[in-house]
Amino acid sequence: MKAQHLKLAVTFWTGWAALFLTNGLWAFGPQSEPQSLTPPTILREVGVEQKIGQSIPLNLEFVDETGTTVSLARYFGKRPVVITPVYFECPMLCTQVLNGLSRTLKVLTLDPTKDFTIVTYSFDPRDTPQLAAAKKANYLQELQRPELGQHWAFLTGSQEAITSLSQALGFRYVWDEKLGQYAHAAAIMVLTPEGKIARYFYGIEYPPRDLRFGLVEASEGRVGSPVDQLLLLCYQYDPMTGKYGWIAMTSVRIGGLLTVLAIAGFIAIMLRKEFKARREANLNQVG
Repeated sequence: MKAQHLKLAVTFWTGWAALFLTNGLWAFGPQSEPQSLTPPTILREVGVEQKIGQSIPLNLEFVDETGTTVSLARYFGKRPVVITPVYFECPMLCTQVLNGLSRTLKVLTLDPTKDFTIVTYSFDPRDTPQLAAAKKANYLQELQRPELGQHWAFLTGSQEAITSLSQALGFRYVWDEKLGQYAHAAAIMVLTPEGKIARYFYGIEYPPRDLRFGLVEASEGRVGSPVDQLLLLCYQYDPMTGKYGWIAMTSVRIGGLLTVLAIAGFIAIMLRKEFKARREANLNQVG
């Protein structure tokens, strides 16, 4: 019995740990000191406030991984943009966010070299272009796609620029002095080519279907295929979960329309056959 109770306890706490990691509510590693913020305080300070339809300030200046000062406008104008807020010396969660995006890119049928752009920015003003360059090189090597270098930016910036962009995105984070790290949410955002926020995706796993739909919608159909447009009639974005779900009523309507078209086609074929049979019978009688 004791072994069974121990097994249940381990399963219970392992489940809770996985839940917190997946939801991205905490970014704390091993610690020997008490937390300086209680969980309720963290929940109030950390999170994502959705601002769908609002624009981010494209005139903000950051520094890219080469040390060059750039404005956000450089990455907008033609294609939708995926923004990932992280910091480069994060001990756990930020790496999981970038790993999750990397896994999605490996199977995503849209191509970041022509269909969209990725902007990863650090919300830690102490991060340097050297750290950004090292992080970028790591993911380009993992993906084995060096050509992505021109389409995936890793940015650092001043506290003012970071705060302005994070607030515009609705991304909230807290620095914990005792732990020496940030508490932050795990999320990525899809923006339109004009810089308007279109979709939020939460956690550390981003289903390729959902990200593809988000990019297709953000581009207003300029990327993707006609099949994507048809599928979007059957799926709807849920801002609470950050995922696309099947719309029962729409699918019923589409199914009904297809049924009507099938019946109409069947009737047309039958009428054509009957007309042909009568015509042949009349010709035989005349002959």
